[in-house]
Amino acid sequence: MDPIVKLIKELGNLPGVGEKTATRLAYHILRCNKDEALSLAAAIKDAKDRIGFCPECYNLTEDKGCVICANVKRDKSIVCVVEEPQDVTAIEKSGAFQGVYHVLHGAISPLDGVGPDEVRINELVARIGKGNIKEVIIATNPTTTGEVTSLYIAKVVKPLNVKLTRIAFGIPFGGDIEYVDRSTLARSIEFRSNITV
Repeated sequence: MDPIVKLIKELGNLPGVGEKTATRLAYHILRCNKDEALSLAAAIKDAKDRIGFCPECYNLTEDKGCVICANVKRDKSIVCVVEEPQDVTAIEKSGAFQGVYHVLHGAISPLDGVGPDEVRINELVARIGKGNIKEVIIATNPTTTGEVTSLYIAKVVKPLNVKLTRIAFGIPFGGDIEYVDRSTLARSIEFRSNITV
């Protein structure tokens, strides 16, 4: 196979990268000097060689365990379940959560052939079964697959006698109601909370 075609094909396998973007990236890589291109290749190889999964939460880590699970100040009795490692990063940036995580590495999607055994739900159940967890916060995405995953987790976790919660979805802080889409507005009303004074 022609090396340019192969490079475009490989870049096109990246999520969110279509043929036009893959072509643009390929030609950018070919235009840059050899050291820059080899530096990119070395960074990819280094990340693949050195990064693995935390055996407790399945977040990405360079060590035997991730820094969040190793932090003695974190509340290990509260587990926030997310779809992907980048969701951990987003929640951590908020500074609002001091528990630990469980990364599923995907969501249940029957149409794509992804069932409960293809994401790390069995590992979550086993983790809860150890008896140290009091609350599971489900923070899957507000999508069809995220909701299917949330409902499935709720079904398998409910018999384990832990508090089960779902993150709230709704109108973003500082947003105007008139510009919010219908489904977000409907969820905001459906999952409204009490006002305490």
